[in-house]
Amino acid sequence: MQQVDLVYFNAGGGHRASALALQAVLKEQARPWNVRLVNLFEVLDPQGRFRQLTGMAPEDWYNRRLARGWTLGMAQELKLLQALIRVSHPTLTRRLAAHWRSTRPDLVVSLIPNFNRAMCAALAQARPGVPYATVLTDLADHPPHFWIEPGQPQHVVCGTPRAVQQALAAGHPPGRVHATSGMILRPDFYRPPVADRAAARRALGLDPDRPTGLVLFGGHGSRAMLTLARQLPGVQLILICGHNAALARRLQALPAPAPRHVVGFTTEVPQLMDLADFFIGKPGPGSVSEAVQRGLPVIVVDNAWTMPQERYNPQWVLEHGLGLVARSHRGIGAAVAALLADLPAFRARVGARRNRALYEVPQLLAGLLAGDPAGAEMGERARPAYSSGFASECPLEPECPPA
Repeated sequence: MQQVDLVYFNAGGGHRASALALQAVLKEQARPWNVRLVNLFEVLDPQGRFRQLTGMAPEDWYNRRLARGWTLGMAQELKLLQALIRVSHPTLTRRLAAHWRSTRPDLVVSLIPNFNRAMCAALAQARPGVPYATVLTDLADHPPHFWIEPGQPQHVVCGTPRAVQQALAAGHPPGRVHATSGMILRPDFYRPPVADRAAARRALGLDPDRPTGLVLFGGHGSRAMLTLARQLPGVQLILICGHNAALARRLQALPAPAPRHVVGFTTEVPQLMDLADFFIGKPGPGSVSEAVQRGLPVIVVDNAWTMPQERYNPQWVLEHGLGLVARSHRGIGAAVAALLADLPAFRARVGARRNRALYEVPQLLAGLLAGDPAGAEMGERARPAYSSGFASECPLEPECPPA
Protein backbone atom coordinates (compact mmCIF):
# COMPACT_ATOMS: atom_id res chain seq x y z
CA MET A 1 0.00 0.00 0.00
CA GLN A 2 1.36 3.43 -0.94
CA GLN A 3 2.21 5.85 1.87
CA VAL A 4 1.02 9.46 1.65
CA ASP A 5 2.28 11.95 4.25
CA LEU A 6 0.25 15.12 4.93
CA VAL A 7 2.51 17.57 6.77
CA TYR A 8 0.90 20.16 9.05
CA PHE A 9 1.48 22.10 12.24
CA ASN A 10 -0.82 23.75 14.75
CA ALA A 11 0.18 27.40 14.24
CA GLY A 12 -3.25 28.78 13.42
CA GLY A 13 -6.02 26.34 12.69
CA GLY A 14 -6.05 26.19 8.92
CA HIS A 15 -3.10 23.87 8.29
CA ARG A 16 -4.31 21.11 10.57
CA ALA A 17 -7.91 21.56 9.42
CA SER A 18 -6.87 21.17 5.78
CA ALA A 19 -4.85 18.05 6.57
CA LEU A 20 -7.76 16.52 8.47
CA ALA A 21 -10.18 17.37 5.66
CA LEU A 22 -7.93 15.72 3.08
CA GLN A 23 -7.45 12.67 5.27
CA ALA A 24 -11.23 12.37 5.72
CA VAL A 25 -12.09 12.59 2.03
CA LEU A 26 -9.33 10.16 1.06
CA LYS A 27 -10.70 7.67 3.56
CA GLU A 28 -14.21 8.25 2.25
CA GLN A 29 -13.03 7.61 -1.31
CA ALA A 30 -11.34 4.37 -0.20
CA ARG A 31 -8.10 5.24 -1.97
CA PRO A 32 -5.55 2.40 -1.69
CA TRP A 33 -3.20 4.57 0.34
CA ASN A 34 -2.02 4.72 3.92
CA VAL A 35 -2.54 8.42 4.73
CA ARG A 36 -0.43 9.67 7.63
CA LEU A 37 -0.70 13.03 9.36
CA VAL A 38 2.77 14.34 10.16
CA ASN A 39 3.17 17.18 12.66
CA LEU A 40 6.36 18.90 11.53
CA PHE A 41 7.37 20.08 14.99
CA GLU A 42 7.07 16.56 16.40
CA VAL A 43 9.51 15.38 13.73
CA LEU A 44 11.95 18.23 14.39
CA ASP A 45 11.66 18.00 18.19
CA PRO A 46 10.51 14.46 19.04
CA GLN A 47 11.59 14.76 22.69
CA GLY A 48 9.59 17.95 23.23
CA ARG A 49 12.64 19.87 24.42
CA PHE A 50 11.21 23.21 23.32
CA ARG A 51 8.18 22.64 25.52
CA GLN A 52 10.37 21.52 28.41
CA LEU A 53 12.47 24.68 28.16
CA THR A 54 9.68 27.20 27.58
CA GLY A 55 6.60 25.54 29.05
CA MET A 56 4.71 25.72 25.75
CA ALA A 57 4.66 24.15 22.30
CA PRO A 58 6.25 26.17 19.46
CA GLU A 59 2.81 27.04 18.09
CA ASP A 60 1.31 28.21 21.39
CA TRP A 61 2.95 31.62 21.39
CA TYR A 62 1.61 32.35 17.90
CA ASN A 63 -1.88 31.08 18.70
CA ARG A 64 -2.10 33.13 21.89
CA ARG A 65 -1.23 36.26 19.96
CA LEU A 66 -3.98 35.53 17.46
CA ALA A 67 -6.49 35.05 20.26
CA ARG A 68 -5.57 38.45 21.74
CA GLY A 69 -5.41 40.22 18.38
CA TRP A 70 -1.73 41.07 18.84
CA THR A 71 -0.87 40.88 15.14
CA LEU A 72 0.80 44.26 14.65
CA GLY A 73 4.45 43.79 13.74
CA MET A 74 4.11 40.21 12.51
CA ALA A 75 5.61 41.11 9.12
CA GLN A 76 8.92 41.97 10.79
CA GLU A 77 8.77 38.90 13.02
CA LEU A 78 8.13 36.72 9.98
CA LYS A 79 11.38 37.96 8.43
CA LEU A 80 13.24 37.04 11.61
CA LEU A 81 11.67 33.57 11.64
CA GLN A 82 12.62 33.03 8.01
CA ALA A 83 16.19 34.11 8.72
CA LEU A 84 16.39 31.56 11.57
CA ILE A 85 15.04 28.86 9.26
CA ARG A 86 17.72 29.67 6.67
CA VAL A 87 20.45 29.48 9.29
CA SER A 88 19.05 26.17 10.55
CA HIS A 89 18.62 24.70 7.06
CA PRO A 90 21.35 22.00 7.38
CA THR A 91 19.98 20.80 10.72
CA LEU A 92 16.36 20.84 9.54
CA THR A 93 17.25 18.96 6.37
CA ARG A 94 19.24 16.32 8.26
CA ARG A 95 16.44 15.60 10.74
CA LEU A 96 13.75 15.49 8.07
CA ALA A 97 15.82 13.24 5.80
CA ALA A 98 16.35 10.81 8.68
CA HIS A 99 12.61 10.77 9.32
CA TRP A 100 11.73 10.03 5.71
CA ARG A 101 14.41 7.35 5.37
CA SER A 102 12.77 5.48 8.24
CA THR A 103 9.10 6.08 7.30
CA ARG A 104 9.54 5.71 3.50
CA PRO A 105 6.65 7.78 2.09
CA ASP A 106 5.64 7.49 -1.57
CA LEU A 107 4.32 11.07 -1.64
CA VAL A 108 4.79 14.02 0.70
CA VAL A 109 2.18 16.79 0.73
CA SER A 110 3.01 19.98 2.60
CA LEU A 111 0.15 22.07 3.96
CA ILE A 112 2.45 24.55 5.70
CA PRO A 113 4.56 27.58 4.71
CA ASN A 114 8.15 28.60 5.48
CA PHE A 115 9.65 25.09 5.71
CA ASN A 116 9.16 23.88 2.13
CA ARG A 117 12.78 24.41 1.09
CA ALA A 118 14.08 22.16 3.88
CA MET A 119 11.35 19.53 3.45
CA CYS A 120 11.76 19.27 -0.31
CA ALA A 121 15.56 19.03 -0.05
CA ALA A 122 15.32 16.41 2.71
CA LEU A 123 12.91 14.24 0.73
CA ALA A 124 15.15 14.42 -2.34
CA GLN A 125 18.07 13.18 -0.21
CA ALA A 126 16.16 10.43 1.57
CA ARG A 127 13.78 9.26 -1.14
CA PRO A 128 15.04 10.29 -4.62
CA GLY A 129 12.23 10.40 -7.14
CA VAL A 130 9.40 10.57 -4.60
CA PRO A 131 7.12 13.51 -5.49
CA TYR A 132 6.76 16.49 -3.19
CA ALA A 133 3.78 18.85 -3.38
CA THR A 134 2.90 22.06 -1.54
CA VAL A 135 -0.81 22.79 -1.23
CA LEU A 136 -1.30 26.46 -0.37
CA THR A 137 -3.86 27.03 2.37
CA ASP A 138 -3.71 30.77 1.67
CA LEU A 139 -5.35 32.50 -1.28
CA ALA A 140 -1.94 33.77 -2.41
CA ASP A 141 1.72 33.54 -1.51
CA HIS A 142 3.54 36.17 0.57
CA PRO A 143 6.98 36.10 -1.08
CA PRO A 144 9.80 35.60 -0.66
CA HIS A 145 10.24 32.16 0.95
CA PHE A 146 6.76 31.84 2.41
CA TRP A 147 4.79 29.25 0.43
CA ILE A 148 6.51 29.07 -2.95
CA GLU A 149 10.25 28.39 -3.08
CA PRO A 150 11.75 29.11 -6.52
CA GLY A 151 13.66 26.47 -8.43
CA GLN A 152 12.62 23.42 -6.41
CA PRO A 153 11.73 20.10 -8.11
CA GLN A 154 8.23 19.99 -6.69
CA HIS A 155 4.54 20.52 -7.43
CA VAL A 156 2.59 23.60 -6.29
CA VAL A 157 -1.17 23.44 -5.80
CA CYS A 158 -2.87 26.84 -5.94
CA GLY A 159 -6.43 27.84 -5.06
CA THR A 160 -6.54 31.15 -6.97
CA PRO A 161 -5.25 32.51 -10.30
CA ARG A 162 -3.08 34.94 -8.30
CA ALA A 163 -1.24 32.04 -6.63
CA VAL A 164 -0.83 30.28 -9.99
CA GLN A 165 0.77 33.41 -11.44
CA GLN A 166 3.10 33.65 -8.45
CA ALA A 167 4.22 30.04 -8.83
CA LEU A 168 4.91 30.50 -12.54
CA ALA A 169 6.76 33.76 -11.88
CA ALA A 170 8.94 31.90 -9.35
CA GLY A 171 10.13 29.65 -12.16
CA HIS A 172 8.01 26.56 -11.64
CA PRO A 173 7.13 24.97 -15.00
CA PRO A 174 3.41 24.92 -15.94
CA GLY A 175 3.31 21.12 -15.65
CA ARG A 176 4.13 21.38 -11.95
CA VAL A 177 1.68 24.19 -11.13
CA HIS A 178 -1.87 22.95 -10.51
CA ALA A 179 -4.95 25.14 -10.12
CA THR A 180 -7.88 24.21 -7.92
CA SER A 181 -11.17 26.05 -7.61
CA GLY A 182 -10.52 27.33 -4.09
CA MET A 183 -9.28 26.46 -0.62
CA ILE A 184 -9.59 23.01 0.94
CA LEU A 185 -12.66 22.98 3.20
CA ARG A 186 -13.96 20.40 5.63
CA PRO A 187 -16.47 17.92 4.18
CA ASP A 188 -19.16 19.46 6.41
CA PHE A 189 -19.20 22.51 4.17
CA TYR A 190 -20.44 20.38 1.25
CA ARG A 191 -23.42 18.94 3.08
CA PRO A 192 -26.98 20.05 2.25
CA PRO A 193 -28.18 23.28 3.88
CA VAL A 194 -30.49 23.43 6.87
CA ALA A 195 -33.90 22.31 5.62
CA ASP A 196 -36.15 24.63 7.65
CA ARG A 197 -34.21 27.84 8.17
CA ALA A 198 -37.06 29.73 9.83
CA ALA A 199 -37.68 27.00 12.40
CA ALA A 200 -33.96 26.69 13.14
CA ARG A 201 -33.74 30.45 13.73
CA ARG A 202 -36.72 30.41 16.08
CA ALA A 203 -35.13 27.57 18.05
CA LEU A 204 -32.18 29.88 18.77
CA GLY A 205 -34.40 32.78 19.79
CA LEU A 206 -33.86 34.64 16.50
CA ASP A 207 -36.38 36.41 14.31
CA PRO A 208 -36.79 34.27 11.15
CA ASP A 209 -37.54 37.31 8.98
CA ARG A 210 -34.76 39.62 10.14
CA PRO A 211 -31.41 40.00 8.27
CA THR A 212 -28.81 38.12 10.28
CA GLY A 213 -25.05 38.41 10.47
CA LEU A 214 -22.69 35.66 11.63
CA VAL A 215 -19.58 36.89 13.46
CA LEU A 216 -16.60 34.55 13.63
CA PHE A 217 -12.96 35.32 14.46
CA GLY A 218 -11.32 31.91 14.54
CA GLY A 219 -11.31 29.17 17.14
CA HIS A 220 -10.49 31.50 20.04
CA GLY A 221 -12.68 34.45 19.13
CA SER A 222 -11.42 38.01 19.40
CA ARG A 223 -12.03 41.00 21.62
CA ALA A 224 -12.90 42.83 18.41
CA MET A 225 -16.24 41.01 18.61
CA LEU A 226 -17.18 43.22 21.57
CA THR A 227 -16.54 46.32 19.46
CA LEU A 228 -18.62 44.89 16.63
CA ALA A 229 -21.49 43.96 18.93
CA ARG A 230 -21.55 47.52 20.32
CA GLN A 231 -21.43 48.96 16.80
CA LEU A 232 -24.41 46.86 15.68
CA PRO A 233 -27.03 47.01 18.45
CA GLY A 234 -29.91 46.83 16.00
CA VAL A 235 -28.56 43.99 13.84
CA GLN A 236 -29.51 40.38 14.57
CA LEU A 237 -26.29 38.45 15.13
CA ILE A 238 -24.95 34.94 15.66
CA LEU A 239 -21.64 35.32 17.51
CA ILE A 240 -19.28 32.31 17.63
CA CYS A 241 -16.63 32.68 20.33
CA GLY A 242 -14.84 29.34 20.01
CA HIS A 243 -12.88 28.34 23.11
CA ASN A 244 -13.09 31.85 24.59
CA ALA A 245 -15.71 31.33 27.29
CA ALA A 246 -14.96 34.69 28.93
CA LEU A 247 -15.70 36.50 25.67
CA ALA A 248 -18.98 34.60 25.31
CA ARG A 249 -20.06 35.70 28.79
CA ARG A 250 -19.25 39.34 28.07
CA LEU A 251 -21.17 39.26 24.78
CA GLN A 252 -24.18 37.66 26.45
CA ALA A 253 -24.19 40.44 29.04
CA LEU A 254 -24.27 43.24 26.44
CA PRO A 255 -27.73 44.78 26.10
CA ALA A 256 -29.07 44.98 22.54
CA PRO A 257 -32.51 45.63 21.03
CA ALA A 258 -31.95 43.03 18.30
CA PRO A 259 -31.99 39.29 19.07
CA ARG A 260 -28.61 37.59 19.40
CA HIS A 261 -27.33 34.06 19.74
CA VAL A 262 -23.93 33.67 21.40
CA VAL A 263 -22.21 30.29 21.17
CA GLY A 264 -18.86 28.98 22.35
CA PHE A 265 -16.94 26.19 20.68
CA THR A 266 -19.12 24.34 18.18
CA THR A 267 -18.75 21.81 15.40
CA GLU A 268 -21.89 23.16 13.71
CA VAL A 269 -20.41 26.21 11.99
CA PRO A 270 -21.82 25.25 8.55
CA GLN A 271 -25.33 24.90 9.99
CA LEU A 272 -25.06 28.23 11.81
CA MET A 273 -23.85 29.86 8.60
CA ASP A 274 -26.98 28.55 6.90
CA LEU A 275 -29.05 30.61 9.35
CA ALA A 276 -27.24 33.85 8.51
CA ASP A 277 -27.41 36.26 5.56
CA PHE A 278 -23.86 37.63 5.73
CA PHE A 279 -20.54 37.03 7.49
CA ILE A 280 -18.31 39.34 9.55
CA GLY A 281 -14.82 38.21 10.54
CA LYS A 282 -11.10 38.40 10.04
CA PRO A 283 -9.82 38.01 6.47
CA GLY A 284 -8.52 34.48 7.00
CA PRO A 285 -8.56 32.27 3.90
CA GLY A 286 -10.42 29.49 5.68
CA SER A 287 -13.23 31.45 7.30
CA VAL A 288 -13.82 33.62 4.23
CA SER A 289 -13.88 30.57 1.94
CA GLU A 290 -16.20 28.70 4.29
CA ALA A 291 -18.64 31.59 4.39
CA VAL A 292 -18.67 31.92 0.62
CA GLN A 293 -19.15 28.16 0.26
CA ARG A 294 -22.31 28.41 2.39
CA GLY A 295 -23.59 31.36 0.35
CA LEU A 296 -22.69 34.27 2.64
CA PRO A 297 -21.31 37.61 1.43
CA VAL A 298 -18.48 38.70 3.72
CA ILE A 299 -17.36 41.81 5.53
CA VAL A 300 -13.73 41.84 6.66
CA VAL A 301 -11.33 44.41 8.07
CA ASP A 302 -8.03 45.26 6.39
CA ASN A 303 -5.58 47.50 8.24
CA ALA A 304 -2.14 47.48 9.89
CA TRP A 305 -3.19 44.57 12.12
CA THR A 306 -3.94 42.31 9.15
CA MET A 307 -1.40 39.49 9.07
CA PRO A 308 1.01 39.75 6.13
CA GLN A 309 -0.01 36.44 4.54
CA GLU A 310 -3.67 37.53 4.61
CA ARG A 311 -3.30 40.92 2.94
CA TYR A 312 -4.37 39.67 -0.47
CA ASN A 313 -7.60 38.21 0.91
CA PRO A 314 -9.56 41.50 1.21
CA GLN A 315 -8.48 42.33 -2.34
CA TRP A 316 -9.81 38.93 -3.48
CA VAL A 317 -13.15 39.68 -1.82
CA LEU A 318 -13.43 43.00 -3.66
CA GLU A 319 -12.14 41.67 -7.00
CA HIS A 320 -14.96 39.12 -7.13
CA GLY A 321 -17.68 41.28 -5.58
CA LEU A 322 -18.14 38.85 -2.69
CA GLY A 323 -18.45 41.45 0.04
CA LEU A 324 -17.02 44.63 1.51
CA VAL A 325 -13.84 45.67 3.30
CA ALA A 326 -13.73 48.06 6.27
CA ARG A 327 -10.62 49.86 7.46
CA SER A 328 -11.41 49.35 11.14
CA HIS A 329 -13.86 47.52 13.33
CA ARG A 330 -15.52 50.85 14.06
CA GLY A 331 -16.43 51.10 10.38
CA ILE A 332 -18.37 47.84 10.39
CA GLY A 333 -21.71 49.57 10.92
CA ALA A 334 -21.44 51.50 7.65
CA ALA A 335 -20.26 48.37 5.83
CA VAL A 336 -23.22 46.34 7.11
CA ALA A 337 -25.67 49.04 5.99
CA ALA A 338 -24.09 49.17 2.52
CA LEU A 339 -24.10 45.39 2.15
CA LEU A 340 -27.72 45.04 3.26
CA ALA A 341 -28.74 47.72 0.77
CA ASP A 342 -27.49 45.51 -2.07
CA LEU A 343 -27.73 42.08 -0.43
CA PRO A 344 -29.44 40.18 -3.32
CA ALA A 345 -26.65 41.15 -5.75
CA PHE A 346 -23.94 40.14 -3.30
CA ARG A 347 -25.65 36.81 -2.60
CA ALA A 348 -26.02 36.13 -6.32
CA ARG A 349 -22.29 36.60 -6.91
CA VAL A 350 -21.42 34.46 -3.92
CA GLY A 351 -23.85 31.76 -5.00
CA ALA A 352 -22.27 31.54 -8.43
CA ARG A 353 -18.94 30.36 -7.05
CA ARG A 354 -18.06 26.66 -7.02
CA ASN A 355 -15.26 25.47 -4.74
CA ARG A 356 -14.47 21.78 -5.34
CA ALA A 357 -10.88 21.81 -4.07
CA LEU A 358 -11.45 19.11 -1.46
CA TYR A 359 -12.34 16.71 -4.26
CA GLU A 360 -9.89 18.05 -6.84
CA VAL A 361 -6.76 17.61 -4.74
CA PRO A 362 -7.17 13.80 -4.34
CA GLN A 363 -7.39 13.55 -8.14
CA LEU A 364 -4.13 15.44 -8.39
CA LEU A 365 -2.43 13.30 -5.74
CA ALA A 366 -3.50 10.16 -7.58
CA GLY A 367 -1.80 11.45 -10.70
CA LEU A 368 1.41 12.21 -8.80
CA LEU A 369 1.50 8.73 -7.31
CA ALA A 370 0.89 7.22 -10.73
CA GLY A 371 3.74 9.26 -12.20
CA ASP A 372 1.30 11.16 -14.43
CA PRO A 373 0.90 14.69 -13.02
CA ALA A 374 -0.41 16.00 -16.34
CA GLY A 375 -3.25 13.50 -16.17
CA ALA A 376 -4.25 14.86 -12.79
CA GLU A 377 -4.77 18.46 -13.82
CA MET A 378 -8.05 20.00 -12.78
CA GLY A 379 -11.00 19.79 -15.09
CA GLU A 380 -14.15 17.82 -15.61
CA ARG A 381 -12.42 14.67 -14.34
CA ALA A 382 -11.92 16.34 -10.98
CA ARG A 383 -15.62 16.90 -10.41
CA PRO A 384 -16.38 15.73 -6.85
CA ALA A 385 -18.03 12.36 -6.38
CA TYR A 386 -20.23 12.63 -3.32
CA SER A 387 -20.86 9.37 -1.50
CA SER A 388 -23.17 8.50 1.34
CA GLY A 389 -20.53 9.30 3.95
CA PHE A 390 -20.79 13.04 3.23
CA ALA A 391 -23.82 13.73 1.06
CA SER A 392 -25.73 12.00 -1.70
CA GLU A 393 -25.56 15.23 -3.64
CA CYS A 394 -23.97 18.64 -3.27
CA PRO A 395 -26.43 21.47 -2.60
CA LEU A 396 -24.02 24.04 -4.01
CA GLU A 397 -23.12 21.82 -6.97
CA PRO A 398 -26.41 20.81 -8.63
CA GLU A 399 -24.61 19.48 -11.66
CA CYS A 400 -22.35 17.02 -9.82
CA PRO A 401 -23.25 13.40 -10.32
CA PRO A 402 -24.88 11.33 -7.59
CA ALA A 403 -22.85 8.74 -5.73
